Amino acid sequence: MRADESQLRAWMTGGLDGVAADHACLLRALVPLLTAFYRRRVAGADEIEDLVQETLIAVHTRRATYDRDRAFTAWLFAIARYKMIDHFRRNRRTVPIEGLEDILVAEGFETASNARLDVDGLLATLPPKQERMIRATQLDGHSVADTAAASGYGESDVKVSVHRGIRALTARIRGGAA
Repeated sequence: MRADESQLRAWMTGGLDGVAADHACLLRALVPLLTAFYRRRVAGADEIEDLVQETLIAVHTRRATYDRDRAFTAWLFAIARYKMIDHFRRNRRTVPIEGLEDILVAEGFETASNARLDVDGLLATLPPKQERMIRATQLDGHSVADTAAASGYGESDVKVSVHRGIRALTARIRGGAA
């Protein structure tokens, strides 16, 4: 049986209050959650195991940063995403765009700047038209109609460019050819 948010939070706060048994229960309960999280995002079993261990260590060493008034799983998965990004950078792989905005929340300029470089590098691998259309519609927040009018392309052309670009990025992130 998997622990729910309230149980994880109770174990975390118990551990913070010095109850070693709660802290041990928390770490054991996190293994299947983190394994499932990484299994959806990372290919190799060894990589998954390494990431789970790194995340457990980070949860242990950074436990004092947990805000008792906030959801525990949001804090946990923010750490997990950072560990995954670090792993991808170490292995010179691109960082998935999915959830990137969650990573930037409350992290300040340096993190946003690094994430922007990752996104810029990933988009630079696309044909120029696809890159421009994705930047305009997905990053800059312009509508398809506004982007079409500004670029001189039809709305359907903008939609197709965005779709093909995102499909290529997804394939690249998952390790396949675009």
